[in-house]
Amino acid sequence: MTNNPSYGLDSLPVWERMGTILLDEMDSIKLMNRIDSKYVTDMAVLERLLEMAAQRGYRALKTEGVVISPYDSVYYDTPNLKMFSDHATRRLVRQKVRTRVYVNSGATFLEIKRKNNHGRTKKSRCSIPAEEFGDFRADSAACEYLASHSDYTATMLEPRLETRFRRITLVNSAKTERLTIDTQLEFVNFVTGQTASLGPAVIIELKQDGRAASEMKGILLELRVKPLRVSKYCIGTCLTDPSARSNRFKEKIRMINKITGYAC
Repeated sequence: MTNNPSYGLDSLPVWERMGTILLDEMDSIKLMNRIDSKYVTDMAVLERLLEMAAQRGYRALKTEGVVISPYDSVYYDTPNLKMFSDHATRRLVRQKVRTRVYVNSGATFLEIKRKNNHGRTKKSRCSIPAEEFGDFRADSAACEYLASHSDYTATMLEPRLETRFRRITLVNSAKTERLTIDTQLEFVNFVTGQTASLGPAVIIELKQDGRAASEMKGILLELRVKPLRVSKYCIGTCLTDPSARSNRFKEKIRMINKITGYAC
């Protein structure tokens, strides 16, 4: 695994000027008519984005006393990579299965993401013991949860890819949009043993109330950051598994390389 530098995120002076929001208050923000958009940029642009967000009243989520939180996920798939293939072929109805640990708190979950043919994504999850993060399949309760919330059973799946990153979450003053900012993305493939990194790439996901104007879209436009839909699981799989063929994701990787000047 390549060890990414810290890029000085934790010591940015912007955190002294940006307000914070706690998890309880964040959980109360319900975006019922939600529009999701993804973007890719680099660390230099991120610093400018954070400064502009602070000036316009955005607040940063603080959990366990910090605003930059490490996340660790393991994605599961069938031996023939059906979930990867469904995404690569633009299948409208598709799913992803993963375990995720929130490193600072140790909270660990089995999560199922289902996307329907209207472009809506629904996430379901259940808590699991921390020791089952790498493989939940021996946990009968987790297996039952998977079977009742997805089209897959535990016997159909195997751990395929670990993704690690650090996340910042912002919310606007009107509480009509949330922004997740993922940096220092790294991947480990359990099947091939290969590792990869996105270097200085920053993946941004904007979740906004479709009825309200978006200040953040204005900031992104001013910074010339264009939308680019990316899946961390699919990009990581493409980078670490030569048998996972997809011209669609290879083209996205080339676009990320061009944006960041870093060869993934």
